[in-house]
Amino acid sequence: MAPPAAPASLPALVHGLPLLPRLPGSRRVGDLAPPSGGDAARAGGPRSDPLGRHPRHPERQDHGKGGARGFDAAKKVKGRKRHIAVGTSGFLLGVLVHATDIQDADSAGALLTRIKQLYCWLRAVFADSIYNRMPVILACFLLGLTLIIVRRIAGGGFILVPRRWVVERSFGWLGRWRRLSKDYEERTGVAEAMITVTAIRIMLHRPAHPNRKRLPSPSF
Repeated sequence: MAPPAAPASLPALVHGLPLLPRLPGSRRVGDLAPPSGGDAARAGGPRSDPLGRHPRHPERQDHGKGGARGFDAAKKVKGRKRHIAVGTSGFLLGVLVHATDIQDADSAGALLTRIKQLYCWLRAVFADSIYNRMPVILACFLLGLTLIIVRRIAGGGFILVPRRWVVERSFGWLGRWRRLSKDYEERTGVAEAMITVTAIRIMLHRPAHPNRKRLPSPSF
């Protein structure tokens, strides 16, 4: 079968090449094809998205998102936890994202193993009282780390606890980034990568703006 003849406006170089059919006048390149009747019926409405949004640009989290999920009965939260380890300056050393049904003390060993492989000079670890459990003590013993528990100061109202405010401030830094404002990722590895990229961006911002005024750190 002979190919269709090229129009006179095209150069002779394209003669003999198959030509694509012309698009209808009401459509443009990149537009989505209109859904068929069966697709619209399965969607439960007319030929449009039931939530009234564009399918390529979701505006919020998917309610049926997969990946590791759980429920923490103590904190009454569901989803996943961001478990981080930071230095004395608040910069990220390691991160571990897991389901909320895994307790912090049970997953601390995996996080300590990660950061010990990267920072072999690490000797001491500061943690709050929730980590005063046998799994954490055993992990620190096997990794050659000294576990220092920082307990809450007795008294009413908000009290700045020594050493514990450092990691809370780091969570505040991470929470300012839009990608980390919610748990948008499906895979835990991708969530950990996004936290790492954000921490790198925060660290690079410091030498780029050395004269920016910052709040002084507490004396302890």
